[in-house]
Formats: sequence, C-alpha cells, structure tokens
Amino acid sequence: MAPPPGGGRASRRRRSKSPVGVVVGAAVALALVAGGVWLAVDGGSGDGGGGKGGDSADGAVEARVLGKVPMPRVDEMVNTPGMWVTDKNLVKADVNKIVGYPLTGGAASWEIPLDGELCWSSPRVTEAGLTAVLFQDDAQDNPVCTQVGLVDLKKGKLVWTRQGRETGELASDRPIMFDEVSIGGDTVAAGGISGGAAWSVDGKPLWMPDSDADCSDKGYVGDGSKLVAVRECGESGSPRLEVQTVDPRTRAVKSSYPVTPGIKYAHVVSTDPLVVGVNAGDSSGSGVSDFLAVDDSAKEGKLLSKFGMGGGKYQADCDATKVGGCSEIVVDKAAHALYLATDYRAGAASGPSNEIVAIDLRTGKVTAKADGAEGGPLVPVRLDEDGSLIAYQEATLSQGGAVWRVDTKSYEKKKLMQNPEETAFIESVALHRELVYAGGRLYIGNTSASKPSTDSGRKSPLALVLGAK
Repeated sequence: MAPPPGGGRASRRRRSKSPVGVVVGAAVALALVAGGVWLAVDGGSGDGGGGKGGDSADGAVEARVLGKVPMPRVDEMVNTPGMWVTDKNLVKADVNKIVGYPLTGGAASWEIPLDGELCWSSPRVTEAGLTAVLFQDDAQDNPVCTQVGLVDLKKGKLVWTRQGRETGELASDRPIMFDEVSIGGDTVAAGGISGGAAWSVDGKPLWMPDSDADCSDKGYVGDGSKLVAVRECGESGSPRLEVQTVDPRTRAVKSSYPVTPGIKYAHVVSTDPLVVGVNAGDSSGSGVSDFLAVDDSAKEGKLLSKFGMGGGKYQADCDATKVGGCSEIVVDKAAHALYLATDYRAGAASGPSNEIVAIDLRTGKVTAKADGAEGGPLVPVRLDEDGSLIAYQEATLSQGGAVWRVDTKSYEKKKLMQNPEETAFIESVALHRELVYAGGRLYIGNTSASKPSTDSGRKSPLALVLGAK
C-alpha cells in the first residue's frame, strides 16, 4: 500500500489504560492508514525471543508549534474526518468544507464548500492527488450520508458529487445512504447497509446495488490497483460474509474468501496482501479478536495464517461495524514482518510503558522486540522511506508526545522529535484524532469540531502543526 504524499497518516482514540486515560477516562488508538501494510499471522504464544534493541534520544528535534487551525464555533459536535498532507498543503476537513493550508499552517490557501456534514473520508490519495469523501445533503429534511465526492487535493477542487440509487423491481427512488467510501485503482466505491455503488474517477457509474438481490456490499477498501469488498448474504441476524477481491472497473469477482459463519463484521486491514480483521470472541473493546491473512491469487481465497490478539495483550482498534478503519498495525511486506504494540503496562512504576513486537508473517511467532519509552506507550505509525518503523509516543497531561524511529534490523530506537509541554493537553485529551508525520513535521487533527471542555475551559485547535521549521 503506497503512502499518501508526504508520509503516513493515522487516527487515534484514547484508551482508558494509558497514563492519561487513567486521569481523563477516555480511550486511545493509533491507526495506520498508509504505508506498505500486511498484517496477519498464526496466533502463536507471542512470547518468542529474537533481538531486543536499546534506544537513543541524541539529536532529537525539540519541536515547537508552527501553526494552528482554529476550532470552528459550533453549538454541538460536528464530524470533521479527514486530514491529508501533500507536497504543498496541509488539507483538513472542517465543518461542511475541506480547507487547504500551507504546510506550516497559516491562512487558508483554498477552500472546498460541501453540501453538509462530512461522514467519512478515504485516507488514500492517488498519484494524481485524488481522494474520496462522503457527506450529507443539508437541503434534505433529515440529512443522511448520501453524497459521494471526488476531491482533487492538488487543485483544491471538488471534481464531482454523485448519489447512488437502487436497481431492481423493489428499488426505492430515494438516494442510498452509505457508511463509508474508498478509492481503488480508478474507482470510487461506497458501501453500507443498503449495498454498494461505484463510479470511475471521471464520474461514470460502474455499478449500483440490486434491491432484488440476496447479497449486498457492506463496504470497500481500495489501494493501488486493488479493490476489496465485504459482501453480506442471508438474514441480518445470521449473515454470511464473504471477502471479495474484485475488478475495480466491472466488479467481477477475482477471488472470494468465506468468513466463518456466525461472524457479523469483517474489516479489511490491507488489500495487498489481503488481511482481514474479525471479532470472533474477546476483542477487549477493540472490535477485532483475530486477523486473517488470505491468499487471493486464485478464485477461491485461501487462509494462510491467523493471528489472535490475546484478549487485549496486543493493541489494535477496528470500527465495530465498518469495513475500513482498523488501526495500530504496520506491516513490512518486504521483510515479512508485522509490527504491533503490546498493551500499556498500567502497574509499571518505571521503565518502558509497553513494547513494539515484530511478528514473522510466515510463522506467526514474535521474532524481535523494541522497548517502548518511559512516560507513554509507543504505537506504530508507518514505515519510513528506508524501511525503518515510525512510532508515536502518547502524550501525558504534563509531557508532550514524541516521534521515534525503530530500526527494523537491530530494533534500536531513536527519538526524532519531542513535542513541547504546551501541547501536552491538546495531544492527550482528544477522544478522536488523526496524526500525520511527514517532512519532519507532526500534524495533529481532530475528527470532530466541538465546544471547549467545560471541565478545563481550554480550547483545542482543529489541527496543529509541530516541528522545527
């Protein structure tokens, strides 16, 4: 999976076991949504040995606040999911609009007005600078997520907006409500409880849901030239799920893998190789208990390996009902390795707060460990250009977060950036946020706009830019 221009992007939700969560009582997660990703392996003991590196903070940048995007004034919470970094702009979803700023913040360079509140945004940006968003139509009496849009992040332009409509004898004349949208190859695909629809990047419809069919597409995840659909058949109380790799232009099924009966939701973590998250038992609130690696090279998909999360021993987070949106996982396809954070050590008085482990994708065994940092857990973010792992250290109420690089051969880590104390509160208390580390800068964005906290009275920005310059 190719990263968007400028580097990896991640979204996070605060977990109650973190040092800040103990005080604030919220939950945290860091989601990889870009980088060369494959996750899955056999759920071995997880206690394997292998290398264990040290660390160094020499040469770390003492970051400062380079810019802020002010929090909009709202009477109630409004969703603002989406943040991208291109070679020229920080682009942030706002209240009923998408805005481009200089890379270090400042006055807006351009603005795209939308018909209503944003519902979902694709993390993927094509080589042409295109991405997909889903938003409401506020002209309706009861606006829902019906508007699918293609956005040109290079030009700051909404290329087109489309709505999906059912086909078949039982079709409704109302636009379809979608839950999420993705872009794979040159196809924009949206899915939800009413089924899936797709358009080419030039706006031509490719397929629409059939109201008479027994099966429907719940959602899609695309990347590069691939598009993967999760298809549901049967009654809603006892659905049968299939994960299908499809032709982005025609929806012809190239490969299909049946999920174990009884599982109601499947999450596509990676398209190449194909990795699926499921909740087959104790997910410890993460939305996923197991990850499956699937060989989709043949018509019938084949399970290669399964990795269990150990009932909370490892940290990952998947939106309970969405096909996309899994987090806290980075896979190095070239090295056949999965990088995953262990749970926060709540009882540790000193020493590392957790570990990042490397799991051999061919065996499902832990082959190496990198100690986390004191003060706050480390969470994998993305792979650097040289194959090193970039990780984020969570902030506490008194200490800003930090960015680390982990050498994936020696598993020694080096601090790249230390955020200032003044940003500790902003970093630590947001329930939902996005992180992008690109060009030596850390971009932090909120996925919703809200009033200042009545407990503290402090104002958090909609987005924050940290770095040396």
